[in-house]
Amino acid sequence: MSITLAVDAMGGDFGVEVTIPACCDFLQDHPDAKILAIGNAQAIEQSVRKSNPNLLDRFQILGASEIVLMDDPIEVALRRKKDSSMRVAIEQVRDGKADAAISAGNTGALMAISRYILKTLDGIDRPAIATAIPNELGKGTTVLDLGANADCEPIHLLQFAQMADVMLRVVNGNPKPSIGLLNIGEEVIKGNEVVKQTAELLRQSQLHFYGNVEGNDIFKGTTDIVVCDGFVGNVVLKASEGLAKMMSGMIREEFNRSILTKLMGLAALLPLKRVRQRVDHRRYNGAVLLGLKGCVIKSHGSADRFAFKVSLERAYDAAKNRMVEKIAESFTLRSA
Repeated sequence: MSITLAVDAMGGDFGVEVTIPACCDFLQDHPDAKILAIGNAQAIEQSVRKSNPNLLDRFQILGASEIVLMDDPIEVALRRKKDSSMRVAIEQVRDGKADAAISAGNTGALMAISRYILKTLDGIDRPAIATAIPNELGKGTTVLDLGANADCEPIHLLQFAQMADVMLRVVNGNPKPSIGLLNIGEEVIKGNEVVKQTAELLRQSQLHFYGNVEGNDIFKGTTDIVVCDGFVGNVVLKASEGLAKMMSGMIREEFNRSILTKLMGLAALLPLKRVRQRVDHRRYNGAVLLGLKGCVIKSHGSADRFAFKVSLERAYDAAKNRMVEKIAESFTLRSA
């Protein structure tokens, strides 16, 4: 089965300088895939010819006259920029011309446009943003929601868990993902009423509910999935990214402090490189917008060529394994 990915080529901090070379790298590894690149047609074609002209026949270039900027208000992106590369990419999924859409653009705009154009699946009240955060086990802990829903009811958190459960089963091949509910303690009596009621719903569900987990359990890999509202999830994500950057900078600064420390840094280069690879957030790039009638992947805005390719692979795997259809089927069975 051939997979076509619609790519917002203009989105993110770098646009075609990153998105198109990453698409070329991706196509070399996936002979059954095609790229529908949306944006400035001339810039896209020039970038393909510069990166790998032999792949030009596997690109379909679709022009779009506008770009959703990283600081554009949602209203502007949704109502005024109707020919943006982001919107046109999502429309290709709606119209059945692409199996998934990928953008590194404005997260709020991407969610708003995706929800407006694709709509939510039956049985799902709110879509959620899910991604994997590196853990000690060398895998990723899938955390959701990461910012789409600041205020949630227990039923919403249950639906997030159900969607993530299907995603890990069909895309990651995990037959029974464990689910943790993010709380201020593991004890049942702790947490606010929303968390307590959510825990009760999860215990009554057929999901593999581990129980309450704390923030450090995300990095321990205690459970495969951690569920929380979008406010908490976004704080967790940004705090972990900020801590990783701070620690990396501090280590680099200390090893560059003197000739002696530089020599020590050379001696420790191999283990430091291995640690960096284990915690490299680029390997987990590509947040999934779960709950929509179509597959949409959000790449980090500052993603480089390697990271954006990872988001393409995530979209490819989700489309190949019919993730959206499986989630829809799962909720249809539960409501029957």
